Amino acid sequence: MKYKLICCEVFLREACLAIAATSNTVDPEFTPKNAHENSNELRKIIQEKIDSVEKTGGYDAILLGYGLCGNGTAGIAARSIPLVIPRAHDCCTIFLGSKSKFIEYFKDNLSAEWSSTGYMERGGKDSYLRESDTSKLLGLDKAYEEYVEQYGEENAKYLWEMLHPKNESDELIYIKVPETEHLGYLKKLESYAEEIGKRVRVLDGDMRLIRGLVNGDWNEDEYLVVPPGETIKPVYDHDKIITC
Repeated sequence: MKYKLICCEVFLREACLAIAATSNTVDPEFTPKNAHENSNELRKIIQEKIDSVEKTGGYDAILLGYGLCGNGTAGIAARSIPLVIPRAHDCCTIFLGSKSKFIEYFKDNLSAEWSSTGYMERGGKDSYLRESDTSKLLGLDKAYEEYVEQYGEENAKYLWEMLHPKNESDELIYIKVPETEHLGYLKKLESYAEEIGKRVRVLDGDMRLIRGLVNGDWNEDEYLVVPPGETIKPVYDHDKIITC
């Protein structure tokens, strides 16, 4: 099979490793890490790349190396070529290798800051850490005034305090992907953590979702296949996450 991969550059090393090992022909193209800071811009970039691929043709599917990413992939449309995307809120789930691992590790703090080799190597210390997009996708990023308008002042204050607990954690989270661990970014994060008086908690990462994407192993539980003419739509849960 011949696939086009459009992917965030934080997965560049893992994606290239997976492409080198697959029997499929995969042509990769990467978008900048900071593109996800503006969901509308990310959506525009990805859709333009999809439409560009349509002009050349010759692919059995277009693979998207993203999660829902703060709604950055919501509304993206398949033209004549099917799209395939992991069922993930953001790149944290993809680095961990499963939705269940994300819930296990982050259920008590959906906005916890984390990092990885792919995230740290592209930018200075000010961009070492990434906050999960999951709280935004569950509708927890509304302004305080929106809660007041919808629920009244007293209820809004209660909801705001419940949904925005003070982050006083003394730890930084690092997702360790075995295939890239020799690059030494864990030590760099540990040094940074020491500078700011924190410690590092290490979580085991897994390339299985990236491998499955390029290998064509798209089970319905972990990947969404978007047929021609359909659009990616958010579900805002921890199971399906996206649909079409």
